[in-house]
Amino acid sequence: MDFATLLTTLTAPFQYDFMVRATLVSALIGTVCAVLSCFVILKGWSLMGDAVSHSVLPGVVLAYILNIPFAIGAFVFGLLSVVSIGFIKSRTRIKEDTVIGVVFTTLFALGIVMMSRVSSSVHLSHILFGDILGISDSDIVQTVLIGGFTLISIFILRKDLLLFCFDPTHARSIGLNTTFLYYALLTVLALTIVAALQAVGIILVVAMLVTPGATAYLLTDKFERMLLLSVVSSVLSCVFGTYISYFIDGATGGCIVVLQGIFFILAFIFAPKHGVIAKNRERQRQQLEDRSEFAVQSADD
Repeated sequence: MDFATLLTTLTAPFQYDFMVRATLVSALIGTVCAVLSCFVILKGWSLMGDAVSHSVLPGVVLAYILNIPFAIGAFVFGLLSVVSIGFIKSRTRIKEDTVIGVVFTTLFALGIVMMSRVSSSVHLSHILFGDILGISDSDIVQTVLIGGFTLISIFILRKDLLLFCFDPTHARSIGLNTTFLYYALLTVLALTIVAALQAVGIILVVAMLVTPGATAYLLTDKFERMLLLSVVSSVLSCVFGTYISYFIDGATGGCIVVLQGIFFILAFIFAPKHGVIAKNRERQRQQLEDRSEFAVQSADD
């Protein structure tokens, strides 16, 4: 195969308008998810992201039945799950993770029951697994608007949210409205999930909300650098995942998430400070120092 043929093969996906659109939209979604992912990781809300993403299913089905945009139903039920979790947690002795498990499994099961009663569930299956290659112009506009609003909101509240995620007690002591920040972060989380539904679907969206931030968290101790690394790893996963899915004829959302998992594994092994190799080296160095100190003490005795 000569160079011209190879180049034609490699650039073939971008000769199609749907591939270019899918690549650009997935990169935008990846950016939004990556930014929010850093706050989700610091706050320890991985399970909360899973809960909200699964809880939107009945809203999507209801929107399909009423012939209104999926985003409206998804956002309403996403907020409903958030409010329900907060309400039950504040009025019972049950811990938050238990409440989350009860609420999201109940709403997800309700969505499955509703899907089984809808005469045509072809389009609804795209919400479960994503359909970024078939995204429409109206969905693109919707994703851009939601993604833009989410990024602007996070940028405006970033300092307060960062303190809230790190130390909510201190945030409350200096006068910040932690209740507002709690629901603001959850609202942004619901909006981000709505924006990402077209790309990877309900089932895989939680990976996009957790993996980039987790990968970056292994690579650095500075939040600004964590944001940058999270966005870079997420965008690369989205772009190359979409690109690879064309050649292997595989699920685009699955390819994106698999690449994010690979980036996480590489960071887990090779991270300069918190990776497995670095930890082993530090452990060996510490053992050598302990042996040296023991040898010196033995000689003195």
